[in-house]
Amino acid sequence: MLQLQPQLAPHNTSPFALNDERAYRVWRAFKLQNYPHNPQDLVVNIADPLHVSAPEHSAISQRVACSNMAIFALPQPADKPTFARFCAQFGLTHLDKNLCADDDGISELRVMPEGRPQEYIPYSNKPINWHTDGYYNAPELSIRAMVLHCIQAAARGGANALLDHELVYILLRDTDPEFIAALMHPQCMTIPANVENGVELRAAQSGPVFSVNANGHLHMRYTARTRSIAWRDERVTRAALQTLDTLLNSEHTPIFRHRMQAGQGILCNNVLHTRTGFDDDVSTGEQRIVLRARYYDRINIQGAST
Repeated sequence: MLQLQPQLAPHNTSPFALNDERAYRVWRAFKLQNYPHNPQDLVVNIADPLHVSAPEHSAISQRVACSNMAIFALPQPADKPTFARFCAQFGLTHLDKNLCADDDGISELRVMPEGRPQEYIPYSNKPINWHTDGYYNAPELSIRAMVLHCIQAAARGGANALLDHELVYILLRDTDPEFIAALMHPQCMTIPANVENGVELRAAQSGPVFSVNANGHLHMRYTARTRSIAWRDERVTRAALQTLDTLLNSEHTPIFRHRMQAGQGILCNNVLHTRTGFDDDVSTGEQRIVLRARYYDRINIQGAST
């Protein structure tokens, strides 16, 4: 069975500390050696979403340990209570009830012709650029995991691109460790306040792109948007962002691309992701419908702490 964590020295080490090169090299070697090659390597078939078997949980765990993501396939699309119970079996219970989420904290993403959701791109058929979910949240409300589940696929388009943020960290650190230091600055990225009809719905939020949580796991907060965002105006930060943009748009970066079919889903530790634009079936009125749940928890994988 795949080892779920690299073996580090017994003393206190962190692969994300710039002054701990040995820990970084051990972790980096593990990461690159075990990284999947294509989206099909991420797929796990789940027979019963209400009762995930030990082998199925182990298969999900192995994929998440290697790439922070897995693609699950259910026999048929799940309703919201079943979807929530499926997620809970991976330690995901603390939902982020964001502005447009339903009362149960789960969002139903589909084209919304009216109301507040129509103002936000996930509720449209427009393409969505690279981002991690909840990049505008306060640090204590960081989105550690995100799960998507396709109820109905679009007639055309609607594919996701996925990229493990830990792999991005490696690519940037190998280019220049100063990039990591700049992207870990607490004022690196600021999202202005969300004001609607003169009412502040969310205060301005500053924070780093990369941070490390209390359990030593790497977290990334990022959006490729160019409007309503302020970056720290500093030379190394600008160079790091330019390099990151190049990586995200390079055919040589190992990006997974997958178009979910009905019953499939993406379970991840809030990796970088995009979505292409799509068209619904006008003749039948069938819409692309995707359930989305955001969690303050990380995925609980067998054999590793979260």
